[in-house]
Amino acid sequence: MIIAAIQLWFIQDPMVDSWYLMRSPLPMIGLIIAYLYFVLDLGPRLMRNREPFELKKVLVLYNGYQVLFSLWLCGQAFIIDDVWAYALHNSCTNPTSSILKEALTRCAWWYFFSKIIELLDTVFFVLRKKQSQVTFLHVYHHSIMVLFTWGYLKFLPSEQGIFIGFLNSFVHIIMYTYYLLSALGPRYQKYLWWKKYMTWIQLTQFLLMLFYLIALIAMDCKLPKALTFFFVGNVVVFLYLFSDFYKKAYTESKKNNFANGSVINDLKLE
Repeated sequence: MIIAAIQLWFIQDPMVDSWYLMRSPLPMIGLIIAYLYFVLDLGPRLMRNREPFELKKVLVLYNGYQVLFSLWLCGQAFIIDDVWAYALHNSCTNPTSSILKEALTRCAWWYFFSKIIELLDTVFFVLRKKQSQVTFLHVYHHSIMVLFTWGYLKFLPSEQGIFIGFLNSFVHIIMYTYYLLSALGPRYQKYLWWKKYMTWIQLTQFLLMLFYLIALIAMDCKLPKALTFFFVGNVVVFLYLFSDFYKKAYTESKKNNFANGSVINDLKLE
């Protein structure tokens, strides 16, 4: 593992190194530490004796931005000429076309940057005093995705990212559309009946990612495998955590509801 890490370090791209937050892992790690400190310790202490912030307008703007940004990111996969055809025939190699390589890495940087912006999901929970929604699943998911995407962009910017990035951005269009409707207020509650299906969509996404990554390993792609195995491990963790969330939020809660005549405690997953 140490040898693989050293090999990865020496294949980093000078172009990527010149971009914001990419030269060293320290700023990225510092952001994750600051995020964890705020949402798990400092934020709850600051809000303990304060009234929760409403943030309705902020949430509408934020979720609207996320929908538009995800649409834009998905659209990039269709703007670059022949990108899908090239990816299908070259998913086991780094890009040979300098134009394609630059386009892919720039999209990957924006994808990485979006994961930093998404840390605000948890910050808004804390400011609204919804600490019960700051679950291990939520915090782990947001933290590891920043690390995940930084590592991909730093060491492995290739056609593999087209499928995974497009799939995740497409899911985020659906997810943040739901949160946008939710933030608009009670008038839109009738349009939110499909909440539990978002977890199904997330699980389907992770299954597709897992099959894809395992296929790359099975094909013995001539790319550094350390990150691929890391990605596989985290996708398995996500599958377990999201499955557990669905079970507790919808299956077990519904049974308890039926037995006790109580209302389901509707967990919110972002």
